[in-house]
Amino acid sequence: MHKNMIKKLAIIAAIVAIVALFRISHLGDYLTLSYIKGSQQRFAALYADHRIAVIGVYMLIYIAVTALSLPGAAVMTLAGGALFGLWTGTLIVSFASTIGATLACFVSRFVLRDWVQGKFRDKLSVINEGIAKEGAFYLFTLRLISVFPFFVINLIMGLTKMPLRTFYWVSQLGMLAGTVVYVNAGKELGKIESLHGILSPGLIISFVLLGVFPIVAKKMISAYKSRKEINVS
Repeated sequence: MHKNMIKKLAIIAAIVAIVALFRISHLGDYLTLSYIKGSQQRFAALYADHRIAVIGVYMLIYIAVTALSLPGAAVMTLAGGALFGLWTGTLIVSFASTIGATLACFVSRFVLRDWVQGKFRDKLSVINEGIAKEGAFYLFTLRLISVFPFFVINLIMGLTKMPLRTFYWVSQLGMLAGTVVYVNAGKELGKIESLHGILSPGLIISFVLLGVFPIVAKKMISAYKSRKEINVS
């Protein structure tokens, strides 16, 4: 058997094993908002005593969850805001989410791209041309507006010929604004001590931003495209 094929099968087997362990061990129960909220004081005390270790473990878990397309990334982003605050949380989540996304893209590319490109070469030729011409802007648009789920973008881009370094920096830049909004929402959620806290102005503003941001981003992209078409014509 070809060495490359053995490596692909090994990666697939490892991913299946990890996902199975995740399901069997009910690790997903620890990536829920209720659990994070219930453990907030304990996490805060642990972070105060072991800042570097907590940040390192948090990033490793976040990267693993993102790279394996497991559920829980959104909750972890909110938890990052509650635990680290807005600016530190944004920095940590931005790098962890982008590294995890790039790993997911790499695995998709290594395991599936040759087979998909070979089997659907004619149908994918247009996509490959588009990626070659405006791949960075196209990915930036997907990241900014979030038309497709986060993990779907990672996997699909792995099937294209976009360089991983381009995928990384465009993803980090494109996801940054959304990351700030989600981390800020998590920071505000961390301040809630009772049900009355749900009506706090900071939390209301955070959820308004979560709803308004994709609409504003979409309009900005549309305006940019219209201006570009006018300049070309």
